Amino acid sequence: MKNNTNLPGFKIIGIDHVAVAVKETATLTDFFSQLPGIDYNGSENISYQKILTDIFATSNGKIELVSPTEEGSPITKFLEKRGIGMHHIALKVDNIEKAISYMKFIDVKMVDTKPRIGAEGLLIAFVHPKSTPGLLIEFCQSPA
Repeated sequence: MKNNTNLPGFKIIGIDHVAVAVKETATLTDFFSQLPGIDYNGSENISYQKILTDIFATSNGKIELVSPTEEGSPITKFLEKRGIGMHHIALKVDNIEKAISYMKFIDVKMVDTKPRIGAEGLLIAFVHPKSTPGLLIEFCQSPA
């Protein structure tokens, strides 16, 4: 890791969500919908990623169920390799552009070198799992 004398210019302001890869969302959607203190935010089709999300809000973060909408989806590949389980953790940042720049500065490989639009209209960028011993990390920022 590089010695950084400059401030990174961004900070992590919380955990936005934990994403769970599933073959279909109906069973867990039914389960989470019955739990007190969890609100169903709805379903969203992210066509460019070929996924469907079901998002549940708690008072301290969200749970995102992600399922493939067609073959060739990154989630299909994940499920074939690892099965149902945690897909990624999303960290909310106050400045995603600076987060990406900082990661590159400290030699962390990024999947996304510029932000893109994800579920709920958030700006997102993924850290490559090879830089985090296999854990997929997403940075996200609410749009301005």
